[in-house]
Amino acid sequence: MIKRYVSQCCARRFKGGMSPNESRLKRNELSFWQRRYWEHQIRDEADMARHIDYIHWNPLKHGLVDQVSDWPYSTFHRYVADGVYPANWCGSGGTELNDAGFGE
Repeated sequence: MIKRYVSQCCARRFKGGMSPNESRLKRNELSFWQRRYWEHQIRDEADMARHIDYIHWNPLKHGLVDQVSDWPYSTFHRYVADGVYPANWCGSGGTELNDAGFGE
């Protein structure tokens, strides 16, 4: 519902300012959302923890940093300060979390 609402508001506000490519026109898609975007309702505390882990792990997964703690824009640093994660969580390379149950 959030995605639909935002899409409708943006379509009205930008009135054609978002120029979709031919592929998006065929699928009647706006260019506002990236493909493969999906909504997910958090079901419980464990689901929330998996999603937070994924968000913190993502820069490492994509090779933007050598350690999760190297990404300066992350809430990971706050979680370390609050004692939720150890400072060296996930180590380097990200391989140990590939099968951790979170992901795209």
